[in-house]
Amino acid sequence: MTQLELSQLVGHEKAARWIDPLNDTFERYGINSTLQRAHFLAQILHETGGLKWLRELWGPTPAQERYEGREDLGNTQPGDGFRYRGRGAIQLTGRYNYTLYTRATGIDFLANPDLLEQPPHALLVAGWYWHTHNLNREANQDDVKAVTRRINGGLNGLTDRVSWLNQAKRALKLDS
Repeated sequence: MTQLELSQLVGHEKAARWIDPLNDTFERYGINSTLQRAHFLAQILHETGGLKWLRELWGPTPAQERYEGREDLGNTQPGDGFRYRGRGAIQLTGRYNYTLYTRATGIDFLANPDLLEQPPHALLVAGWYWHTHNLNREANQDDVKAVTRRINGGLNGLTDRVSWLNQAKRALKLDS
């Protein structure tokens, strides 16, 4: 992907900051086709408000309050819900997921969760999640609903994700 293509989606300043980590992520995690890249971009741009928020906005909302003590997220220690709130371009959430990513990289994101908000980690964690959940399969089928369910657990923000997908396809010169 070129910086010009990314700037069409997020503006020049953000494109300059994120283009190298984005291309490294594509290469490292096998997000190779234009369609796969468009779907990846649609999801991360929705999750981050166009690379604006790399840490989950915290109210806390009732849904966020339920992070505390959630065994499926591995939040077993007091404060885990807030400590391991969504971070990175895919909004990785929960002690369990932070532990898996720490093991995969050898970098201690459990002790340093804020690293997931910075380049290159914010994008690399998204690529790792994408790869470990085999999301290229759904992207290859151009199935935005399936990709969204696998990332979000439901169809939250589907209209916005579709809008980002259409914008990404245009920026990448992929016919929609």
